[in-house]
Amino acid sequence: MNTQDMKKLVEKYTYEQIDACIKQQLAKGENECNVVDSMNEVIESLSKASVIREMMDSGIKFSDALRELGRRIRAVYGKEEGDPGK
Repeated sequence: MNTQDMKKLVEKYTYEQIDACIKQQLAKGENECNVVDSMNEVIESLSKASVIREMMDSGIKFSDALRELGRRIRAVYGKEEGDPGK
């Protein structure tokens, strides 16, 4: 999902609504947030939106929340791959 679509998603739905969409997607293969793609892509996009929305609810701007999510993802992949620079 591109950045503009992600921003629209997190501005349109609350954290609770996005969480409900994740559960709907897992249970029914569709969701009320109207995110359509392969199952994995939908879950990935909604999960990212959930984290960003939660940060925004705590007062962080979208752009800063998106950067923080990216930092967290890189940190996880760095640890999983045994990055010698860490």
